Amino acid sequence: MTRPARTAPDAPAGPAALLVIAKEPVPGRVKTRLTPPFTPVQAARLAEAALADTLRTLLRVPARRRVLILDGRPGRWLPRGWHVAPQRGDGLDDRIARAFTAYGGPGPALLVGMDTPQLTPGLLAPATAPDGWPPGRAWIGPAADGGFWALGLREPGDARHVRGVPMSEPYTGAEQRRRLEAAGLDVRDLPELRDVDTAADATEAASQAPGSAFAAVHRKLLAAGSLPEEAVRR
Repeated sequence: MTRPARTAPDAPAGPAALLVIAKEPVPGRVKTRLTPPFTPVQAARLAEAALADTLRTLLRVPARRRVLILDGRPGRWLPRGWHVAPQRGDGLDDRIARAFTAYGGPGPALLVGMDTPQLTPGLLAPATAPDGWPPGRAWIGPAADGGFWALGLREPGDARHVRGVPMSEPYTGAEQRRRLEAAGLDVRDLPELRDVDTAADATEAASQAPGSAFAAVHRKLLAAGSLPEEAVRR
């Protein structure tokens, strides 16, 4: 069962459910590829900021409902307007598929991760517009590393095409697209974004969203002066 959302007074309505799949930002469990040069605590601070930015941004995006599918417990970073539901499943492909079938439908649903604090409502506009979901439509947001940062499905049953896709590989996005197209779906692209996995990714994301909480945390960590040069190179 999902926990009820805290009221968001200005949350707009829209054709699709918005789903965010995320881990609780606990040191040693999130953003492990940032360590080194960042410490596990610093990496968790960046992850928390990225998640908070994502959730706040999506409150400005038209949505039928908003559900955070969380591995862990909610914290101070959770804004009003979100239902919280536990992640279920064995691998990431299964957890993504279950997110759509358990929390997305009936009707269209768009899922994003917690790794793109540079996300803006405009980037999602094609998939959240009233005319963005004709029959057979699917959306994918390709990531620069070959994965995907967003996935949109019109029907919960389409999530069966996610199961079995190898995750965290340089060809994950291409394979996901291939399977959707092989099922006869009309797959459209959202803009490509760069996931925050490495220190260079973090620097790039902070530069693209200088007013974000993520960028503020990143600046504070760099200002501390204890990080090596690789933490500030793009």
